[in-house]
Amino acid sequence: MTKPLPFDPFTMWKTFYEQTEANWTSAIHETLKKESFSEGMGETLNYYLQAQELKNDTTESFLKSVNMPTRSEVADIASLIINVESKLDTLDDRFDEEMNQLIKAVSNLDEKLDKILELLSN
Repeated sequence: MTKPLPFDPFTMWKTFYEQTEANWTSAIHETLKKESFSEGMGETLNYYLQAQELKNDTTESFLKSVNMPTRSEVADIASLIINVESKLDTLDDRFDEEMNQLIKAVSNLDEKLDKILELLSN
């Protein structure tokens, strides 16, 4: 039989980890429950949104000054292209329907002409 070690570093590390994790979890939960934390997060979010808006405005101004399309202009063009593609698909479908009807009409006309020619040749 093996004799247990008088000092097991892995057990000590596991115990230390579990206690530390429990203490940090408790501290974080208490912090998250405070109204001041929520207010601070709200202010941080507002600052971030203001910075994002400033960056977007600055980028758009720069792109316009160097005669490059902005994101909204590219999106508008993409929307127009999608609309054109949709209309082309509709026209293509209508063209196919019209062509099929024309083929049927020509076929019927061909059959009638064949009958007329047959009657005339008799």
